[in-house]
Amino acid sequence: MNPSLLTAPPPSQHSSSFLNPTPFRFSTTSLTRQRRYRISLIRSSSTPPDPLTSSPPSVTSDVFGGRRELSGIQPLVDSLSPPLRLVSSALIVAGAIAAGYGLGFRFGKSRNTALGGAVAFGAAGGAAAYALNACVPEVAAVNLHNYVAGCDDPGAVKKEDIEEIANKYGVSKQDEAFNAELCDLYCRFVTSVLPPGSEDLKGDEVDTIIKFKSSLGIDDPDAAAMHMEIGRRIFRQRLETGDRDGDIEQRRAFQKLVYVSTLVFGEASKFLLPWKRVFRVTDSQVEVAVRDNAQRLYAFKLKSVGRDVDVNQLVSLREAQLSCLLSDELAEDMFKEHTRKLVEENISTALSILKSRTRAVRGATQVVEELNKALAFNNLLISLKNHPDAGRFACGVGPISLMGGEYDGDRKMDDLKLLYRAYVADSLSSGRMEENKLAALNQLKNIFGLGKRETEGIMLDVTSKAYRKRLAQSVSGGDLEAADSKAAFLQNLCDELHFDPKKASEIHEEIYRQKLQQCVADGELNEEDVAILLRLRVMLCVPQQTVEAAHADICGSLFEKVVKDAIASGIDGYDDDVKKSVRKAAHGLRLTREAAMSIASTAVRKIFINYVKRSRAAGNRIEAAKELKKMIAFNSLVVTELVADIKGESSDAASEEPIKEEEVQIEEDDDWDSLETLRKIKPREKLTAKLGRRGGQTEITLKDDLPERERTDLYKTYLLFCLTGEVTKIPFGAQITTKKDDSEYLLLNQLGGILGLTDKEIVEVHRSLAEQAFRQQAEVILADGQLTKARIEQLNEVQKQVGLPPQYAQKVIKNITTTKMAAAIETAVSQGRLNIKQIRELKEASVDLDSMLSESLRENVFKKTVDEMFSSGTGEFDGEEVYEKIPLDLNINAEKAKGVVHELARTRLSNSLIQAVSLLRQRNSSGVVSSGLSSTFYSATCPKALSTIRTAVNTAVANENRMGASLLRLHFHDCFINGCDGSILLDDTANFTGEKTAGPNADSVRGFEVIDDIKSRVESVCPGVVSCADILAVAARDSVVALGGPTWTVQLGRRDSTTASISDAETDIPSPALDLDDLISAFSDKGFSAEEMVALSGSHTIGQSRCLVFRDRIYNDDNIDSSFAESLKSNCPDTDGDDNLSALDDTSPVIFDNGYFKNLVDNKGLLHSDQALFNDGSTDSQVSSYASSATSFYKDFAAAMVKMGNISPLTGTKGQIRVNCRKIN
Repeated sequence: MNPSLLTAPPPSQHSSSFLNPTPFRFSTTSLTRQRRYRISLIRSSSTPPDPLTSSPPSVTSDVFGGRRELSGIQPLVDSLSPPLRLVSSALIVAGAIAAGYGLGFRFGKSRNTALGGAVAFGAAGGAAAYALNACVPEVAAVNLHNYVAGCDDPGAVKKEDIEEIANKYGVSKQDEAFNAELCDLYCRFVTSVLPPGSEDLKGDEVDTIIKFKSSLGIDDPDAAAMHMEIGRRIFRQRLETGDRDGDIEQRRAFQKLVYVSTLVFGEASKFLLPWKRVFRVTDSQVEVAVRDNAQRLYAFKLKSVGRDVDVNQLVSLREAQLSCLLSDELAEDMFKEHTRKLVEENISTALSILKSRTRAVRGATQVVEELNKALAFNNLLISLKNHPDAGRFACGVGPISLMGGEYDGDRKMDDLKLLYRAYVADSLSSGRMEENKLAALNQLKNIFGLGKRETEGIMLDVTSKAYRKRLAQSVSGGDLEAADSKAAFLQNLCDELHFDPKKASEIHEEIYRQKLQQCVADGELNEEDVAILLRLRVMLCVPQQTVEAAHADICGSLFEKVVKDAIASGIDGYDDDVKKSVRKAAHGLRLTREAAMSIASTAVRKIFINYVKRSRAAGNRIEAAKELKKMIAFNSLVVTELVADIKGESSDAASEEPIKEEEVQIEEDDDWDSLETLRKIKPREKLTAKLGRRGGQTEITLKDDLPERERTDLYKTYLLFCLTGEVTKIPFGAQITTKKDDSEYLLLNQLGGILGLTDKEIVEVHRSLAEQAFRQQAEVILADGQLTKARIEQLNEVQKQVGLPPQYAQKVIKNITTTKMAAAIETAVSQGRLNIKQIRELKEASVDLDSMLSESLRENVFKKTVDEMFSSGTGEFDGEEVYEKIPLDLNINAEKAKGVVHELARTRLSNSLIQAVSLLRQRNSSGVVSSGLSSTFYSATCPKALSTIRTAVNTAVANENRMGASLLRLHFHDCFINGCDGSILLDDTANFTGEKTAGPNADSVRGFEVIDDIKSRVESVCPGVVSCADILAVAARDSVVALGGPTWTVQLGRRDSTTASISDAETDIPSPALDLDDLISAFSDKGFSAEEMVALSGSHTIGQSRCLVFRDRIYNDDNIDSSFAESLKSNCPDTDGDDNLSALDDTSPVIFDNGYFKNLVDNKGLLHSDQALFNDGSTDSQVSSYASSATSFYKDFAAAMVKMGNISPLTGTKGQIRVNCRKIN
């Protein structure tokens, strides 16, 4: 049989299908005894009704067939009792023998013939007697059948009657015919009891079958065989049906047969019912059949459970579950699902009422009633869960949750929120929130599965409205005003509604603000408005701080508008009407002076800032000063008037007071008389009268808006304008300078007030400017550092001209002379032009080198001196000179000097050996002798060099990811031009042209400021030790690592070049327009193979390129992806946008990976030279390899970078260690 009979998809959602194993081949030898049974077919609604199976089991004749009649000698046998039957049999045999003997003797005339006749007739009589007794079981079977078929109810069949029939005929179950009838009757009955495939079991089938089986007295093995036979008939009937629906019904029928059979035979079913062997079904399939039918039966039982479930029902359900063989887990899920559906009915009804457009007046009440039904049911289940006998109840009794049901979803959640809101509103309809309602709301939240934030939001919204309503009633009815304690009254109101007092305070504030806005609608607050607001504030217990904030916000916004309008009127428009509106707003809105001034200050400072921005953007100092002058005029003519109107004072009084105060401060500072420019800004009567006595207010300043340095720079700009005058250019290259009178200095004084500069800061600006002017001329006079009598007189004259006090002038002179000498000595030391012999000569000339040279610089001189000895190649070493004399002359510790010598010796030897071994492995025998690079070159002289560089690079790349590619490119462009010597960093001078302006570099290479920053950091750690060329090499490596790429060991020890070659830069950098052969040739000239060239090209996985470089490719090349080209054209038009940038690898422009090679495989290389690497050429396979393996690319790239860093480095005494990477020492 095909076990797919067990896989029928039953209508219940708890069922699951079986797998379909191979069909079995039935053999009758599977039975213990081979018998032939008359078996009726299983019923199916898809087949024509069978006369034996189509009627209900109450009609006995339709179940077991009609009455049977006896035939032949059966009536005779039926009439004989067992003893009479035995006597009759004996008489028949005896009579036959006697007759045979008589006939034989008569015809044979001899005794032998008579004996032969007796034997023959005796045998015939014996056969007749045997036939008479042999049909006894069949007669008994007929009588058994007629007995059972004659019963109106098969359940009325009695075991005693069956035994009486057997005893009557002297038969037992060992008689085949009788036992076959028993099996047939049992099989027919089981078939009639099992419902058709489309119907579910009703639950009494098992007990009915067991009772009938017991009444028949049929053995379990025989009964089990009938169950198996029914299964075979179901299979055959399934084959005969042939249609899909019939097939499904037969599968369902087979599942029910398996389930009922399992329950009928209990534990014995495992060996009595060989489903697995006969029908090739698995144990799990049998389990599924049992489970699915158990679920259907239990579901049928659950239908009787309603919202009034009681203890007896729950106990009965538990017993039904156990008898059905249903697991606790499934029973629990089914019970919860059933209770959830009952609640969902209430919810659906409530929602339909709530959403009905024709909702009656009682609609809200009906909604609440439905929800109360659900809550009552939930409370009942909770109480039953806590019942003392809860262990005997059905599984799953407890609180209800809608999770997993019809209302478990985001769309349905909105409906549940509506119901929750409706229940909250009803709970507050009485004007208070009862405790039982709170508990009900909490249960409703749990049933609905609403979150705390959602329910709190709904509660807050509804309760806020209820609170507003109660508050309005309390105010209109006078209850609140009559209360002795307003706070207690409001607190009681919050308690009754279970409303958060903080939220109530927010409502009070909102109400107060609304009233305030109504009162100031006409632009001011009168006494009546003030009284109303005070009354409201007292009733609602609004804190003073909140009141002030509300007034500052609402009245302040109105006042701010008035101030902005006044400011917008400008210098010429600030008339009496504007003044009147300002005064009205300032005093009518009841703002404090501090609040009004704060609002005005904010608006005014924005205007000041705009003037400052225009001054910064000006093309020259004169234009910048003119913008500042406009700001001063705006301050004098508008802001000063505005401040006076806010204070309710006259503008003259406002401007005079600061002047007097300033005069007092000025007299207290002697520096004001020592500087000519400071004397000029003193506000004298004559100048004040000339300006119409319009001073400037000093309460609103830019002190907190601009840093001190920026404010002093602005002041200095206008001061220089006052000093130099206004320059006007005229044709033919001439210019006219208009000197400014002393009135400009009075404006300068006002500018100081606007900028918020203190007297000390103003004095410092004038002094620094005078000192700067004096220093500029003094440095020219003392260019060689020599101070003669004539030069002293000349400097004194300059000091008087610029108005610098003598003590400051002397300080500048001393600083210049000392610095010149120290700088000359330090430069000579750094450049290696000052050796130990010259230092000794300077010390003999009484030059205090110890004060001019720091200890670290003197130690550096010692290191260089010893290093030069080691690099001389002579092999000579004077221990006394190195260990005693030189340390004494340089005033450094002798023991420390000895340690430096030993460390230098070890480092040089170690570096040389490591590099030599590396070169030997590369079979570079010549390099073994000449190489001077080492990865540990700075281990002793500057151990923090690498970490310092790495920190600076990481900071730069973090600030701008593109900088990583820029630093890598700098190293490449440096090494390809006469080796890695830092030549690309040199700036052009009047006598020197560097590489920066070469075609491949101009407007292209960048990152010089980052290198400057790195050099500055390294110099602060170990001055004069690390070369710019090494910084480029290390920065390139650290940039790649910072962007996620590989790392490698950088060989160090390069020195910086003292020259550069713009011509080589024009020719040696490979062009982005090169084809593959030209690229291979260009890299080969530098010692690289084609494979190394492809690896180095992978650096284009980061960085950007200008439109000018790739325009020809995207418009003219045919080996480019069309969509990729089109996407670039919007940013790179064919006639414009040369400097527009696009990523070299648009898939991951700031990540160092193998995306560049993937792009080449897809014809998405940005540059012509990029795509040349994958264009049906010799490098295609390498590009494909890198595209599929980033690890392979990383390994080859790192090796190629090490090799590139070894291109013609300057080592030993060649070149220099630049102090500034942009210029030679």
